[in-house]
Amino acid sequence: MSDLIAQRIAFIKEADKLKTIIRRTQLMDGSRYENTAEHCWHVALMALTLIEYAPVQLDLPHVVRMLLVHDLVEIDAGDTFAFDAKGHETKEAREQAAADRLFGLLPEPDGLALRSLWEEFEASETPEARYALAMDRLEPLLSNISNAGGSWREHQIDNAAILRRMDPIRTGAPGLWPYVLTAIEATMGT
Repeated sequence: MSDLIAQRIAFIKEADKLKTIIRRTQLMDGSRYENTAEHCWHVALMALTLIEYAPVQLDLPHVVRMLLVHDLVEIDAGDTFAFDAKGHETKEAREQAAADRLFGLLPEPDGLALRSLWEEFEASETPEARYALAMDRLEPLLSNISNAGGSWREHQIDNAAILRRMDPIRTGAPGLWPYVLTAIEATMGT
């Protein structure tokens, strides 16, 4: 086997570990907590399905590629709960170290390309990244409203904190913002 194939296969095998990272959000049917690989697939599917709510025409394949790699760093860094202030203090450093290792498993051009997608998502400066982030925020909202407040109620998160967390949807997929407001109010009350 060539070195390039071996490196790519090693990366693919390492990426399989994303299936073992358990998030704090339950599946919509409430049967169990989702893993990060499921989350990445679901947000990519959502991006395809909800594209008409983006504020501008986007490079949709680019958005999907970004969403497929946006949480790979959780293999090493773990999933930091959205409302965990202490965990967020070290999140960036943990994720940068994870990105160094994980994307470094690939041949350099491949690793740089995937890391670039991850960095674009993290910076959230392009219309594609803002839309991708909106989908990333919308997916747990859908799960929580399907579970009568789910992890929001479990962790006693108030509406103001939920709205702050959901705010990227307002700019990344503004056509969905009225739905978000209505769903939060219907689920959590005022």
